[in-house]
Amino acid sequence: MAPHRTDQLIRPRVASTRSVGVWLLLTSIVAAVASGLLMYERIQLWRDADYTTACDINPWVSCGLVMDSWQASSFGFPNIFLGVVGFPLAILVAVTILGRVPLPRWYWLGLQAGVTFALGFCIWLWSQAVFVIGALCPYCMVVWAAVIPMFVIVTARNIATGALPVGPGLQKFSVDWWWVAIVLIYLVVVGSIILQFPQAFTG
Repeated sequence: MAPHRTDQLIRPRVASTRSVGVWLLLTSIVAAVASGLLMYERIQLWRDADYTTACDINPWVSCGLVMDSWQASSFGFPNIFLGVVGFPLAILVAVTILGRVPLPRWYWLGLQAGVTFALGFCIWLWSQAVFVIGALCPYCMVVWAAVIPMFVIVTARNIATGALPVGPGLQKFSVDWWWVAIVLIYLVVVGSIILQFPQAFTG
């Protein structure tokens, strides 16, 4: 599909090249800042095991408790390193997109692979925090909140442009209803937190 036809199809809704660049830039900045704050708190804990993180609010909302779990180092090193490296790279990608540099299909597929990994990892971390560890990390939740639209919008763009080949029905659905996917994922995450941690909100 020719790029100009694609932009005409999807510009009113989500994934013109500029729209994707703006969304990617904003969500990457939010996630990068949250990752930086997590890194700061992690360093303080390395320096002082008795340090109380800024987001240790109660037994159910505690960055320190989550950081002390094995899930916080899923690949043998702190997960924070992935965010500290990955999200600034995403910012660079967003700037490249906004600079209107012509990007080949493989570049968009590489971005797709990155945001898909990010969302999949966030889903796993959400499930572990909510259902296994039994504690929430506010900075981590900010990262989740940023990665969700990041993934949905990049995916919608790639489907709409044909970078991800799908049938016309799914293509139209992704163009028209991308925002529904974001809302539904947010509702699932928020609902699970409220159901699993009612005491965190009621005292």
